[in-house]
Amino acid sequence: MLTHPQDFAALQERGTIRSHPLLAARVMRTELGITRFGLATGRALGSAVVRNRVRRRLREAIRSMQPMLQPGWDVLVIARPAIVGADLGAIGTALRRLLARGGVLAEHGGEMGLGQG
Repeated sequence: MLTHPQDFAALQERGTIRSHPLLAARVMRTELGITRFGLATGRALGSAVVRNRVRRRLREAIRSMQPMLQPGWDVLVIARPAIVGADLGAIGTALRRLLARGGVLAEHGGEMGLGQG
């Protein structure tokens, strides 16, 4: 996971953004052998309980895509208010689409199903 403020600042400065009604993803190529993620869930989403639920769902969606991720990327996932009412399947589909458009997902590795609830 991205934790250092300078990593987030580099993504803001040099990353390219991909958008979806549920979320946005800012991606940047790195020289690291791993792909790191950061999550942004602003107060516009709702209370702390709601924001934490959104973060848990996003982490689960990322975890399910782990085998398909290309190494060497930093990704900032920015949740939008519409994500609050979305189920895990919709979140996973949106995230998969954004990561594929950003080049973070490997070409192989077909559709992986996400939990139904």
